[in-house]
Amino acid sequence: MLFRKDINGLRAIAVIAVVLFHFNASWMPGGFAGVDVFFVISGFLMTGIIFRAIEQENFSILRFYVARANRIIPALAILCLVLLVFGWFYLTPVDYMMLGKHVASSLGFVSNVTYWSESGYFDAASHGKWLLHTWSLSAEWQFYIIYPIALVVLRKFMSVKAMKVAVLIGTILGFIFCVFVTYKWPNPAYYLLPTRAWEMMIGGVAYLFPMTLKEERKKLFEWLGLALIISSYFLISKLDLWPGYLAFFPVFGSFLVIQAQRNDSFITSNIISQKIGAWSYSIYLWHWPLVVAIYYFSLSESFVYLGISLSMLLGFISHKYIEKLKFRNDFGRLFDYLKCKPVHIMLAVGTLGSGVFVSNGFEGHYSDAVVVANNEAINMNTYECLSASKFPCYVGNENNIKAIVVGDSHADALTSAVAHSVDLNQEGIIALTRSGCPLVLNMKSATGNHSCYQENIRRIEYLKSNYEGVPVFWITRTGVYLYGQSNPQRVGTIKDTQPFIYFTNQYKKAEDALFDELKINLSLTIEKLRVSHPVYIVQPTPEMRQNVPKTLARNLLRENGDYDLSIDHDLYLQRNGRIRNLINEVALINDIQVLDPIPYLCQNGKCMAQIDGRPIYYDGDHMSEFGNKLLTPMFKLAVEQH
Repeated sequence: MLFRKDINGLRAIAVIAVVLFHFNASWMPGGFAGVDVFFVISGFLMTGIIFRAIEQENFSILRFYVARANRIIPALAILCLVLLVFGWFYLTPVDYMMLGKHVASSLGFVSNVTYWSESGYFDAASHGKWLLHTWSLSAEWQFYIIYPIALVVLRKFMSVKAMKVAVLIGTILGFIFCVFVTYKWPNPAYYLLPTRAWEMMIGGVAYLFPMTLKEERKKLFEWLGLALIISSYFLISKLDLWPGYLAFFPVFGSFLVIQAQRNDSFITSNIISQKIGAWSYSIYLWHWPLVVAIYYFSLSESFVYLGISLSMLLGFISHKYIEKLKFRNDFGRLFDYLKCKPVHIMLAVGTLGSGVFVSNGFEGHYSDAVVVANNEAINMNTYECLSASKFPCYVGNENNIKAIVVGDSHADALTSAVAHSVDLNQEGIIALTRSGCPLVLNMKSATGNHSCYQENIRRIEYLKSNYEGVPVFWITRTGVYLYGQSNPQRVGTIKDTQPFIYFTNQYKKAEDALFDELKINLSLTIEKLRVSHPVYIVQPTPEMRQNVPKTLARNLLRENGDYDLSIDHDLYLQRNGRIRNLINEVALINDIQVLDPIPYLCQNGKCMAQIDGRPIYYDGDHMSEFGNKLLTPMFKLAVEQH
């Protein structure tokens, strides 16, 4: 295949979008679609390699795999090794342990599955994952494994012409499947190969069904394709379900640019596009750890520009000195393939990553103070009551229920505090908790996920007919639904600029209107609950506005910074003062009791973040098991009244 300048330039357009989006999403809200452009290019090139060899009857699956390994593994492995060395000195034990896990899964090309199981791509937690971007390499590699095998098998039963039609039909069916799955299960749809394969296959269609176009038609195809790609970068955002049907626009745009075959286009063939396109893989590899570093160390916004510049520089260096290394890919005998050096590198670095993971980040090389602070990040209850399969979730003796906890993840965090207020050998409690889902009737999510609406109906129906007379503790992180996130490290996400909830079909941003509707619907909820249960509303716990275990451990690790992470009580009231008044009003109207955690967590005008160097939160706002003990007396007094 002749070198295609237009495809190389298209790589530049893709990687620039991804880099700009990651460093500052407001610059290019849909820049993540650059990955979809990469998928199309990859599918085009791989289909060309495979079909040419199949038609010449000299295709070797092993040789194909080794060629891909030679291309992808060295630069990726060096990045992983550099991060492991960096992490030894600068990451806390939990973060280093997770880096080890992600190194192993990235080099094993299953990181897309790993990240799917951990969180969504656009979640705030993603900014702490140094190798999150390798999910796309894993999806591609999985495609490289399955695609040639499928084509070789098809060749045994059909002609090359029929195979081409099969690829076309498979692409169409894959797109339909992608649209359906994205709507039903958006998180796995984002990460996993089955919903991404059609994007690579449409690149194959571009190779298998090339169009012969006149020059003016070529320009039309190119400009239309570029318009679809670039408009996607600006008109789509992380609030849209992705990939889904919207991915058709950048994907089809890439298809049109490839079909145009304009090797002399000023846009894709200029010297800048060609250089960036050549470095694009390495730029992609190195840019994301720089994004995470800015977030991880809470660096100022000006570092964004330095990060972009370093991405380009490291991309150039990696391309010149690592990507251009020549490794053998044609071996005479089967066992000679075991001599593939990139595979040896992959196994060595992957094993090192696994060692970091299983040793808890080689915990022994940290000071005791760092370990104590760090370990609180994983000191949460193990009841798994947030799981949708656990309804109701029993803790202790389910035959003698003494209390019921209902609410969101803050309620789940305090489940232990309630559980320890009873004798779990003889008594038990029930937790009806869902992350991001407080028990407020008629509440819907600002992100379009209305499952909470139905969940609350199910909760009310269950409580109406079960365990009459058992006290219900209503707990929720009300502030996040009304104001958005409080953690300044999450600035830049949509969640910081607007509430999470609405109650009518028309989303309302006005604070007064939202408070009025919350008051009405919370009163309605309490009114239904108190028919068969004593009800206690718990005031919001303080939010520390930073991840307490990680921040404290990092400060101790660097032996500088602030070790007292407490906040002023006035800061708590700035966020929760109006909420507390609303809760008190609802309680007064419905003649129920309010429990206030503030006397237990705040003293002398300060709300505690840690006690004697041990955090009482497992992040910035959820109480850890250690912190929960402080609130057990509050719940015990309430339970003993019944």
